[in-house]
Amino acid sequence: MTRVVDVVVIGGGQSGLAAGYHLRRLGLDFLILDAQPAPGGAWQHTWDSLHLFSPAAYSSLPGRLMPPQPGETYPDAAHVVSYLTDYEQRYELPVHRPVRVTAVHRDGELLRVETDSGTWRARAVVSATGTWSRPFVPAVPGRTEFRGSQLHTVEYRSPRDFAGQRVIVVGGGNSGAQIAADLAHDTDLTWVTPRLPRYLADDIDGRALFDHATARRRALDEGRTDTGGVASLGDIVAVPPVRAARDAGLLKAGPMFARITRSGVAWADGTTAEADAIIWCTGFRPALSHLAPLGLRGPRGHIPTAGTRASGEPRLHLLGYGDWTGPASATLIGVGRPAREAARAISALLR
Repeated sequence: MTRVVDVVVIGGGQSGLAAGYHLRRLGLDFLILDAQPAPGGAWQHTWDSLHLFSPAAYSSLPGRLMPPQPGETYPDAAHVVSYLTDYEQRYELPVHRPVRVTAVHRDGELLRVETDSGTWRARAVVSATGTWSRPFVPAVPGRTEFRGSQLHTVEYRSPRDFAGQRVIVVGGGNSGAQIAADLAHDTDLTWVTPRLPRYLADDIDGRALFDHATARRRALDEGRTDTGGVASLGDIVAVPPVRAARDAGLLKAGPMFARITRSGVAWADGTTAEADAIIWCTGFRPALSHLAPLGLRGPRGHIPTAGTRASGEPRLHLLGYGDWTGPASATLIGVGRPAREAARAISALLR
């Protein structure tokens, strides 16, 4: 059976819910298809100790402030899941789950959305599938020869799983720093980063990253190269566990190794280290395979956009994949503005 609606939103995490909020306010006929069996998006699958970079009031989706978590300045992932669940229910967003979208095709004046639960045809599509389902691991020589365990950020849960082991954490971003800090007390930790870690000042949190991303986007839109800002999106937010481990001398980052051996890693100068486990905190790629039939991807794997609208397909908007689809749009606080712009553009197109 094929069903027809104005808009199909693909993805029921924070970006899909923000899009749904604005589409509902504009009175459009839409639905949200979510591959997850329960509300909460990728926040359901993070490691146990993960906390937000910003206080609850600065981590909210449009229309509904996140309530504070008792006893916590920076809410944990479970609190975010509860918030997203309440948000979805409060605004009666039409989420269908679990529904996995397999492909989007052009179908005359409509777009055909094929799923494992049937087919929808829509006048416009918002893709909000994020990146969590596409972890990236670099092709380091010898990676397939390692006899220990290897896992990515998406698979890490707790230091209890590695107590007493020799663990190498790879990655100098926030996830690398947080997981290294998580493991610093209970394991023989080696933390390696492609460049020296840069920490934000201790009194600066994720709000500065959002302000920086917004200022940078504004400058680029105006053709300026001086983007200013007090923070870089690559800087580490010194959340309390990271700050405590760093100040105790437990977070000492070394350079990236050159290759992996059967029993550990080796650097270019001949230095080696034995390891029981390697944890790759090396980022993600956009989950865009469902859009492959549209033939829109550029040389870097991104789909070129004007704002959130796909340059080669005006009926398609992309939301929440990073700065290329809106300043800080992969964050709770940052996705609201591009979601509003996408909904308004879709409303104008449909009129």
